[in-house]
Amino acid sequence: VQLVESGGGSVQTGGSLRLSCVASGYSDSDYSMAWFRQAPGMEREGVASIDHYDSAVYADSVKGRFTISKDRAKNTLYLQMSSLRSDDTAVYYCAAAAWSWICPPLTRSRYGYWGQGTQVTVSS
Repeated sequence: VQLVESGGGSVQTGGSLRLSCVASGYSDSDYSMAWFRQAPGMEREGVASIDHYDSAVYADSVKGRFTISKDRAKNTLYLQMSSLRSDDTAVYYCAAAAWSWICPPLTRSRYGYWGQGTQVTVSS
């Protein structure tokens, strides 16, 4: 499984960004997908996950602001981020797990495949 993220960048507080993750070598029905992020000096934390039925799980810190989605025809995972805050600044990673959970957990150890990350910087 290969995961390639894109879409990061610099944005002002309150702005929006959409991250993309193109996946190859996997089957949508057999894998769970998620976004994680890691700020400097912090642990990598789960942001959002999505299952085969498009049920999503969100971290409390992003509920109502971020939306995870998939385009199966393009093998692409998205993270639409709105109302961005300075504490959203981090490297964002796409992750995949070879398990088809319902409402996949936001636990780093459950995911065995990772992208290279894309930087998101939010400034006032």
